[in-house]
Amino acid sequence: MRRVLSKQLAFGKGARKVTSYKSCTSNLFSYQSNNFKQVRNLNLQEYRSKSLMDQFGVTTQKWRLATTAEEAVKGAKELNAKELVVKAQILAGGRGKGTFDNGFKGGVHLCTEPEKAGQLAGSMLGHKLRTKQTSPEGTLVSQVMIAESVDLKRELYFAILMDRAYKGPVMVASPQGGVDIEEVAEKTPELIFKEPISIETGIRPEQTRRLAEKLGFNTEAKIKDAAEQMERLYQLFLKTDATQVEVNPFAEVADGRVFAVDAKINFDDNAKFRQKNVFSMGDESESDPREVEAEKVGLNYIGMDGNIGCMVNGAGLAMATMDIIKLYKGSPANFLDVGGGATEEQVESAFKILTSDKQVKAILVNIFGGIMKCDVIAKGIVNAAGKVGLKIPLVVRLAGTNVEKGKELMQNSGLPIITAEDLDDAAQKAVGSLSKAK
Repeated sequence: MRRVLSKQLAFGKGARKVTSYKSCTSNLFSYQSNNFKQVRNLNLQEYRSKSLMDQFGVTTQKWRLATTAEEAVKGAKELNAKELVVKAQILAGGRGKGTFDNGFKGGVHLCTEPEKAGQLAGSMLGHKLRTKQTSPEGTLVSQVMIAESVDLKRELYFAILMDRAYKGPVMVASPQGGVDIEEVAEKTPELIFKEPISIETGIRPEQTRRLAEKLGFNTEAKIKDAAEQMERLYQLFLKTDATQVEVNPFAEVADGRVFAVDAKINFDDNAKFRQKNVFSMGDESESDPREVEAEKVGLNYIGMDGNIGCMVNGAGLAMATMDIIKLYKGSPANFLDVGGGATEEQVESAFKILTSDKQVKAILVNIFGGIMKCDVIAKGIVNAAGKVGLKIPLVVRLAGTNVEKGKELMQNSGLPIITAEDLDDAAQKAVGSLSKAK
């Protein structure tokens, strides 16, 4: 379920962070918040993506990373470029039109002198940048990238992604780059070109040549360069277990060379064990610390803005639980799936995560014991409630394997646990406990 949620809730730079839940069946999540951020995906800063492309021989601008104004000046001098671009490194898009908390406007600036690059970096570093994709408070900028500016002659689009329709990877290209590819696909679908890739033979030379020609490269040298860049991007895709490598713009510069100017790369979470270097590049500084902690202990957690904390086993049951809470005029504070084989330690961690949210005023635990045993959950609940010194109402509904043992453990715990017979009963008691607690 984690990957399904990632696809629904977080796709690329413009992914919305779900902060509220609305009861419905066909549209499970309600996107009511104006806050945007990547959620539960591997988060790579722009300079990290460039670093990966550099490793595979993809042509990118020369760049340096700076954490101080002095480092920015030094890096700019090392680049020795006619024109420089200074870019704040945060995971949100829309940086160029953003505003810092000190009043400085724009997280992307051009300059020609190293000293000016230092001044620009100094205006960004240590300040929060607010864009249409950040929270209203903005995101703290602790790094800037200094890169050589290139004169773009044409902005194109190129991507390699896993496509269910093709049962494998497919190359997607368009001469209309530098804009949202979804908009291009909607308005001018004839300008989207696709080439499926055989997982047995890989990219064939005639495929990259065909795409290069469709992208408007009209000399042998340019076609060869574009085709080579596509092949190198495929090697990156293949050898890093990526699920998507999107280059936008895939650009032709004034002297005819082909550059990967900006890239978005998504990876297969299941390959984490063999892609340790790639996953070590992840930036969790902008992630919800509760989500980070949940992932560390093997839990699936997504925070929202309600006041009833939920702990459920199974994604479908979690959705149903949130629906029933909403039906009885309550508001769920989170999606928390402990899975089918949670241990007492994981249950305890789940309680700590729930109670760390100051918005949570009651907790509803809804467990259907199949593989998961109700007595194990009950032990975890009792231990966790005692350790965290729970001071808010706790409603528990257990059903399934060892349910009587679980109920007995809770009844003998001496803790004020409110038990429920079914989900309706549990939701009503959780919502009702809020008014009693006031």
